Amino acid sequence: MEENFNMLAKTLFGFEDLLANELTQLGAQDIKTGVRSVSFSGDKGFMYKANLGLRTAIKILKPITSFTVNNEKDLYDKLYLMPWEQYVKSTGTIAVDATIHSELFTNSLYIAQKTKDAIVDKFRDTTGERPNVDLKFPDLKINVHIDRHQCTISLDSSGDSLHKRGYKMATNIAPINEVLAAGLIMLSGWDGQTDFMDPMCGSGTMLIEAAMIACNIPPNLMRKEFAFERWNDWDVELFEKIEESLLGKTRDFHHKIIGYDKAPSAVTKAIENIKNAQLDDFIEVKHEDFFKTQKGGDEKLHMVFNPPYGERLNIDMEEFYKNIGDTLKQSYPGTDAWFITSNLDALKHVGLRPSRKIHLFNAKLEARLVKYVMYEGSKKGKYMK
Repeated sequence: MEENFNMLAKTLFGFEDLLANELTQLGAQDIKTGVRSVSFSGDKGFMYKANLGLRTAIKILKPITSFTVNNEKDLYDKLYLMPWEQYVKSTGTIAVDATIHSELFTNSLYIAQKTKDAIVDKFRDTTGERPNVDLKFPDLKINVHIDRHQCTISLDSSGDSLHKRGYKMATNIAPINEVLAAGLIMLSGWDGQTDFMDPMCGSGTMLIEAAMIACNIPPNLMRKEFAFERWNDWDVELFEKIEESLLGKTRDFHHKIIGYDKAPSAVTKAIENIKNAQLDDFIEVKHEDFFKTQKGGDEKLHMVFNPPYGERLNIDMEEFYKNIGDTLKQSYPGTDAWFITSNLDALKHVGLRPSRKIHLFNAKLEARLVKYVMYEGSKKGKYMK
């Protein structure tokens, strides 16, 4: 039996509980939520499973040691004493990134450099050879986290951020991050039991993430590589077994996933990405201006979208957000509509009262995820101001 060890999953602000719930569902132990992170324990197979199967994780780190530091020399000496030969060959390649929350140390790039120096010097002194730095495809990616006097050294098991699923070949202006898209859909409570729509679908990220949630498809099956595949203890048979077991839990989906965009180029990109994700059986994308559409049929509709915020597109935001409200009110009865925006002034012009508001960030932009319930018949104006 493989031994369990502690791990840390990094996530976006506001997604900590979603990620903890995902970890519970996957079978993690000792789950504790932090800020933008959730710690847990599991064995090597579970580490593979977490990287493949978590929708709201950005990285899975494996802490290997923790110690107090008082100055730069102290940091260097303690790093030098570590048994780096257990993790990488003297002829291998490394990359280091650092996160600092300390008055002692202020420059994360300098700390990363100091860490690299300690590792390289140790190998040179003991073997006469030294690992090289490779920022793109290192054999070992090392994470240094300093919180005041406490330093934690972790191995990054993911490599590239887990939002890079591998299906997105074409993007438009301001594409939404895949982890953010998945988290928004999960926060909206969509469970695959109704039709789903993104009326401003851009390059199709929200549609693809919705389809993977509906069918319980592991989000990172299409990634070219995880960092752990270059580790000394990489077990390809175990990985394939985990992959097979996750694929065995996929399920059927009996509703529609529909995307609109008024830009023909966006529609083309969305179709290409959906095809890359092998989800074209589940998703339909149309060249439509949402403001000129109406809901088809009487079935309940679940809508999640990411409208422009005015950061990169030169449009009248007040008018645009008023049109969102008018279209929902007049043309989309029987719809739960959710969208995220950082334009809180424009949000006031929607003309409907949100039934929920959730505080989030889209990259560095402070944002709100809002929900509008559009009732059938006479109730549909209930949330008007």
